[in-house]
Amino acid sequence: MQEKWSIRLIRIAAVFGLIGAYLGSHMAGTGSYAFRPIHAHILVVGWLSVFSWGVFYKLFEVKYPKLVHVHGWSAILGAIGLTGGMWLQTMQPLGLPEAFSLVFYIVGGTTLLISFALFVAVTFSIQPAKKVVENS
Repeated sequence: MQEKWSIRLIRIAAVFGLIGAYLGSHMAGTGSYAFRPIHAHILVVGWLSVFSWGVFYKLFEVKYPKLVHVHGWSAILGAIGLTGGMWLQTMQPLGLPEAFSLVFYIVGGTTLLISFALFVAVTFSIQPAKKVVENS
């Protein structure tokens, strides 16, 4: 199960990386930095954190596979929720009621916070490190 979550998280991180890089190039091209906080959170939360979790699951064996599953889903939903909610709240692109945007943002951020707490629990439930096979 960890192998599946490792690649799933790395692929999601790659999508966030592409979106973050695109937003950065868009801001540089237009000279407008309105997307700066969204761009930063997409790269830090979506690219860096989610990628790191994917690599962690590749390197370490976790004793409780269900914990990996819950953490993986909370990581994905939290990263999408926080960054999507931030975009909805700050840019108001769809003309949604402000209360909806704010709740979306808060729920996404809370889910991500839970994901970080779950990751702390995961780090305390690992088996000894996987052995790296050397080519001779």
